[in-house]
Amino acid sequence: MGSKNNIVAIGHGYWGKNVTRNLHQLGVLSGVCEAYAPMREQVAKLYPDIKLYADVKEVLNDEDVSGVAISTPAETHAPLAIAAMRAGKDVFVEKPLALTYADGVKMLQTAQTHNRILMVGHLLEYHAAVLKLESLIKDGVLGKVQYVYSNRLNLGKFRREENILWSFAPHDIAVILRLIGEAPLEVMATGGAYLQPNIADTTVTNLLFDNGVRAHIFVSWLHPFKEQKLVVVGSDKMAVFNDTEPIERKLMLVDKGADWVDNAPVPRQGEGVAVPFDVTEPLKEELRHFADCISTRTQPRTDGHNGLRVLQVLQAAQHSLQTGGTRVPLFQSVNMIQNL
Repeated sequence: MGSKNNIVAIGHGYWGKNVTRNLHQLGVLSGVCEAYAPMREQVAKLYPDIKLYADVKEVLNDEDVSGVAISTPAETHAPLAIAAMRAGKDVFVEKPLALTYADGVKMLQTAQTHNRILMVGHLLEYHAAVLKLESLIKDGVLGKVQYVYSNRLNLGKFRREENILWSFAPHDIAVILRLIGEAPLEVMATGGAYLQPNIADTTVTNLLFDNGVRAHIFVSWLHPFKEQKLVVVGSDKMAVFNDTEPIERKLMLVDKGADWVDNAPVPRQGEGVAVPFDVTEPLKEELRHFADCISTRTQPRTDGHNGLRVLQVLQAAQHSLQTGGTRVPLFQSVNMIQNL
């Protein structure tokens, strides 16, 4: 194992164990840091060839460690990532990048000051179906993109430290910004808290872009069945990415729309056609990309700027949510990002 790719997974919980597994399969995992002793024992049995750490300070002081992959509660992302970069480690951090825009800015500045890689885990930006969808849009297959909507719905995993917007929506915001290729002009969000006071269980976020494109994101953990669907409406065709469908029907191209006949729009009913794409595990591709960026010193596809743009939309949506669905313009924070 080359010294350039000695990565330690910090946190081996619900999602962290998937990060550990993929890093190990890629041959770049040198250790796991986990404060909970029974979990460390479990890791030792699964991966007897790696180092175990009980405390993050041990990882930061280990000069053999080149990078860390952080899968810990969202409120710890900023302090852990900043400490790691100051200690000379490259950082992969799960979404959201941080819980405030100001913390995200500090993380990005730390990465630049210490010449470190900062990458955020926007998993869907590494999903082969999303990559294919991006190329369909770039190649003009859909015509002009007019409207995008995304539903991410489930019953449970209720959280106490962050609401549904911060838990589910980062994925959809990241993909929509990627597909449209710019940040929105304004954000509006409404929702409701039914299980716990002040923690929204369901939200609808509306985004308006400079080119007239609109998007909406519906997220909820109070839904009777799982739905993960993204629809891109173009002037010529529509594309549907349905992540709960079998692989051969995950990405569909639908020739439906409206034709103008005698000065009136008439619906055009077309059949859906499956779009093939390479079947890969998005998390493995994401972590492979992180390892490659460490070796080549190149900026990741989902770098700190990318994470900050998503954070900016999240924070604007949160502000709108708390003020009864007011319109929140994004000009000010866009300028802040460009100046970094």
